[in-house]
Amino acid sequence: MTNEKIIRIDPVTRLEGHGTLTIKLGPGNKVKDIQFNVNSTRFFEKFLEGRPMEEAPRIAPRICGICPIPHHLASLKAVEAAWDVTPPPAAIKLRRLLIEAKQLSSHAIHFYALAAPDFVFGPFASPAVRNVAAILKHLPDVAVQAIKLMEFGQELCTTIGAKAIHPTTGIPGGMLYAMKEEERDDWLTKVPEMLENIHKTVDLAKTVVNSYLEVITKLAVTPTYYLGLTNNGTHDIYDGKIRVMDPEGKIVENFKPSEYTKYYGEHVPKHSYATHIYYKPVGYPKGIWRANTLARCNVADKMATPLADAALKEMRELVGRPSHHTFVYHYARIVEMVQAAEMIKTLLEDPEIVSTDVKLSDVEPKAGNGVGVVEAPRGTLLHDYTSDDKGMLVKANLIVATNNNIAGIEKSLMVAAKQIFEDKILEKITLPEPMVKT
Repeated sequence: MTNEKIIRIDPVTRLEGHGTLTIKLGPGNKVKDIQFNVNSTRFFEKFLEGRPMEEAPRIAPRICGICPIPHHLASLKAVEAAWDVTPPPAAIKLRRLLIEAKQLSSHAIHFYALAAPDFVFGPFASPAVRNVAAILKHLPDVAVQAIKLMEFGQELCTTIGAKAIHPTTGIPGGMLYAMKEEERDDWLTKVPEMLENIHKTVDLAKTVVNSYLEVITKLAVTPTYYLGLTNNGTHDIYDGKIRVMDPEGKIVENFKPSEYTKYYGEHVPKHSYATHIYYKPVGYPKGIWRANTLARCNVADKMATPLADAALKEMRELVGRPSHHTFVYHYARIVEMVQAAEMIKTLLEDPEIVSTDVKLSDVEPKAGNGVGVVEAPRGTLLHDYTSDDKGMLVKANLIVATNNNIAGIEKSLMVAAKQIFEDKILEKITLPEPMVKT
């Protein structure tokens, strides 16, 4: 007979993926263990092996229905790095437009569909109310702006990638198709409404943050390391070096993606099929890091666009740098949405975006090794490919956002569980009145 109590949430809902949460409590509700279980295998590294390298960018997007475009682009960059290929500038701009459109739509989906119901209706509202359907019913204007943002991003992805889910237009050495001038002109007419909806989203996010500030600054505050791409210190989701920040806020590494094996450690937990990636020089678990929106905003000195940089400064005035506040990931998501919107406008206004010089004609398969890195909405995404002299993919290593985040997720859950079950924090903090009463 044991006094251990097990709380199991299976499956975890409102999650972009599949997982189970297990909380083990001892006598007096002492938290003994927290496990975030990823209980399915994917085998994509093995799917890729033995195939022509140029097929990888068409297979890799199937890894994720939410983030197929980052997988497509990371895969392309890995192939091009292995074969010493540099695409034309116009192709790079099209790829940047593609990933920014995905960033916009994905962040809109996450904020409105996965996060907003808890804050709008209150975290203890009935699950029957605390969902996106209730947003549609009780806040139709908010729902419309959410849908329009998601639609804008997804349809722009379709214009560039041929499909919003599992794109096909990126090829080693560039892009299959150029953007037509009439397509560019049509998208520019849609930009003002998109920007208006971005401003409304920012206003809603600020209302949420101010209302829940005590919760945000006290619950699940979890110091970790952080990593993310920057380009000379500026926030970038397509290219740059990988930065690592320690829990005190010091930048301890700034390395090329090809050097990742020096800094990425891999821990294999017994309770999950997903490995825990951590900062190798300090070991595990001390070197647990997190990726995703807050991590990127922590490691970057500044954002790449003026309105987003102003939003980042405002966020830092409220929660500091580094911010270890788990709930601030939602705030950082809005900062990145602003940057995505500004970058989309800038790229569409760039005359080179409709250049027909978007692909090389002399890409030759060869033996080589290449690493491609981009930022998926949920965190740093890395593809490492090795090809033989016939251009066949003989080895693949994929480190996805989940791997970078899962140890940090467990650490944050442990902090929150101890606060809730042992310290009774929910009796000590004041929850605001729901924004909408049902």
